[in-house]
Amino acid sequence: MRLTVQPGNPLRGEITPPGDKSISHRAALIAALAAGESRLGNFLLAGVTRSMLDALTALGVTWELDGATLSVQGVGLTGLRPPSAPIDCGHSATTMRLLAGALAAAGIPAVLDGSPGLRRRPMERIIEPLRKMGVPVSAENGRAPLVFSRREAPLEPLEYALPVPSAQVKSCLLLAGLAAGGSTTLTEPGPSRDHTERMLHSLGVNVVSAKRSGSLSYTTCLAPPRPFSLPPLKFTLPGDISAAAFLIVAALITPGSQLLLRDVLLNPTRTGFLDALLAMGADLRISPAGERQGEPLGDILVLASPLRATHVSGSLVVRMIDEFPALAVAAACARGQTVVSDAQELRYKESDRINAICTELQLLGVRAQETPDGFTISGGGSSQGESSGRALRGGEVASHGDHRLAMALAVAGLASSEPVTVQSAEILSESFPDFPAALKSLGAQVQVEHG
Repeated sequence: MRLTVQPGNPLRGEITPPGDKSISHRAALIAALAAGESRLGNFLLAGVTRSMLDALTALGVTWELDGATLSVQGVGLTGLRPPSAPIDCGHSATTMRLLAGALAAAGIPAVLDGSPGLRRRPMERIIEPLRKMGVPVSAENGRAPLVFSRREAPLEPLEYALPVPSAQVKSCLLLAGLAAGGSTTLTEPGPSRDHTERMLHSLGVNVVSAKRSGSLSYTTCLAPPRPFSLPPLKFTLPGDISAAAFLIVAALITPGSQLLLRDVLLNPTRTGFLDALLAMGADLRISPAGERQGEPLGDILVLASPLRATHVSGSLVVRMIDEFPALAVAAACARGQTVVSDAQELRYKESDRINAICTELQLLGVRAQETPDGFTISGGGSSQGESSGRALRGGEVASHGDHRLAMALAVAGLASSEPVTVQSAEILSESFPDFPAALKSLGAQVQVEHG
């Protein structure tokens, strides 16, 4: 699929983003481990979550979709059945790592595999601590496929320090810890998203997270429920802040735009991108609206704004790890040089995002330079904050098989002197299938070509 976006009209209107991807993953899996029927509104049906749902089917879990509402018949830990074939996790590292935790807790034999891209993602970071718990899991060179053997003995309690902050690793070990013979205590060198903890806590599980005194590190401790039992989930998921990020940047860099995003996730472990944009001078008006299943949410009003360069590093990186492609486009339209550091983890996403961001933006005329742990972008914004036309010149770019890069490059077309065409843009269906339609509904000139 070729996705072409042209510069032109202001973006105006309001929209509710699709259900949060991270929460959709966790809600579907935890609903399967609960007792009884769970109902999840505004569930994200996309490539990555479809992989999770198909995996649940392979494990003997029944589910049904009615529009954007997912119903799951929970079977508990002991109700999961060994799959008859390797489970295909597609492109989704979240699916693989979360399922690994559930399989470890259930003790059933299974194989987790995925696309060539997923097979390149590092899995040793979950394999090592799972083995410390007594999980019989093997993987060649620390990469998928992951092979789980049947386990009869209870899992050992775990006290483990994660080398880098990682919500996926943390969630895997917390899910495994549901079946451990004692508490699971995890320490991270900085904050990572906490959706698993919030969801389990809302269901009555004793899980506590706290910042360690005099340190930047965080500790999470989970005491497994005895006997094991989770009530069903019944809630409407907040809109995905990571999906909203591309619409936010689209409105900020298109003069005259005004966009209202409703029911957006405002979890502080995920709002680093908003903090970065505010530091760049973005006119964002955030209206909190309480919590839902332990997750804060609200509305965001976005007004087109002159942007200035910023420096992103340290703990802010983890709080916006999925939004750097969108940030890069905002930086290309800002005044001054934006610097990103401490972001080595971007090299292990769906693509090497550091290299891919810089390579494709250079094709659009942007002065982008990669560094070992980030990148620098010299923006083309004028003192009034509007694109000079020299920073983004339009052209054809590649998605690198990365859904977030595809959306970011499409948004760049709004601030280019000529249209931007994204090749192999069908990959965006992994997280935001309706992205082209959403842009078009707000007034953008969008053309989709299949074949």
